Amino acid sequence: MAFGQLVGEKGIVFTTNYVDKLDPALIRRGRMDKRIEISYCCFEAFMVLAKNYLNIESHALFAEINSLLAETNMASADVAENLMPKSDEEDADSCLKNLIEALKVAKEEAKKNAEEEALLKADEAKKKAKEEAKAEKEEHKHVKQNVKDDGTSDIGVKQNGFVNKAGGGGEYLILNASGEMGN
Repeated sequence: MAFGQLVGEKGIVFTTNYVDKLDPALIRRGRMDKRIEISYCCFEAFMVLAKNYLNIESHALFAEINSLLAETNMASADVAENLMPKSDEEDADSCLKNLIEALKVAKEEAKKNAEEEALLKADEAKKKAKEEAKAEKEEHKHVKQNVKDDGTSDIGVKQNGFVNKAGGGGEYLILNASGEMGN
């Protein structure tokens, strides 16, 4: 059955923004026969929409729209919504200006979201580094607390794959006053 030839048959359309998260059994051949990726609107798609909605093929504002579409991710449906006249008084100029304004807003929102995401990642990295430093400090503190005045310890020391208890004839873990390994 070819896509679009559903005369007398039923078809199901699935949509997702996360194809990589779908179960492979769901999207195997025979279940999903046709895959169509709908990306963000490019200038060529805009030109088709402008022709369909505004019946124009060129305009002085097209250069600015081309530039903004290259810098901004906007769905074709959102572009089309801005190109549709909302009243009889709206003409091609006003619709194109509406689109330019919407693209500028989308560009600023994307920039703001990227900055916020970068700050969140930086905060997470700082928090992780702080937690690791704290854990290392706690471990260092624990080792220092278990060292006796004579440099021996009551905790087991792993040597050659075996754990020897201090005072049990094996080697000892010896730490100097700052908690570093000594001789």
